[in-house]
Amino acid sequence: MQNVQQTINLLEYFKLGGWAMWPLLLFSIMTLSLIIERFIAIFILNNLGVSAIYEKVIEFLNKKDIKGAIKYCSDFKKKYIGAQVLLSGLKMSKLGEHRMEKAIEAEAVDNINKLERGFNLLVALGSLAPITGFLGTVTGMINAFTSIANASDVNAQLVASGIYEALITTVYGLIIAIFAISAYYLYSYFIEKFSADIEQSGTSVINSILFMDSMENIK
Repeated sequence: MQNVQQTINLLEYFKLGGWAMWPLLLFSIMTLSLIIERFIAIFILNNLGVSAIYEKVIEFLNKKDIKGAIKYCSDFKKKYIGAQVLLSGLKMSKLGEHRMEKAIEAEAVDNINKLERGFNLLVALGSLAPITGFLGTVTGMINAFTSIANASDVNAQLVASGIYEALITTVYGLIIAIFAISAYYLYSYFIEKFSADIEQSGTSVINSILFMDSMENIK
């Protein structure tokens, strides 16, 4: 065995980890790919801003200009999810409160589901990686103690080296889990914030339209 104090590069660490490093390598590639792919999908290909769009829509509704609000939201690109969600409700303004609510809810849920695509796999990788790492450590410890039992001369260096090598897979598994779970919670935070913002904005838009209709009926 190598001296534990010797400088070891990543490839040598990989070899020391044994069989468990192969599934951990696969998990690390999948985790990194998912983190990058979801970052692009959530923050680059889509725009989760709602407040500015909502305020402008309310301005149109205060002027009783639903057509202007519809045109304003229609002019946004599809990446502006907030505009698309509010637009779905505005188009149903003549069909009553229930239809507007259903349209906004359906559009919001559809877009949120797309944003959360791959989250279950990210959580699964965050759970499987440390378990796999721990399994690799257990099998490594068995091999290490087997070598110790068969050695004619047992010393502290031999024991420490075996345990050191066995623990490598646990470290790798925990690192993968930290990245996977951290990304999951970070992305979930932004999506939940968007969900809350769009729910509040959608409710306010519907109330504004209902108030406008009620004032028309009074006249």
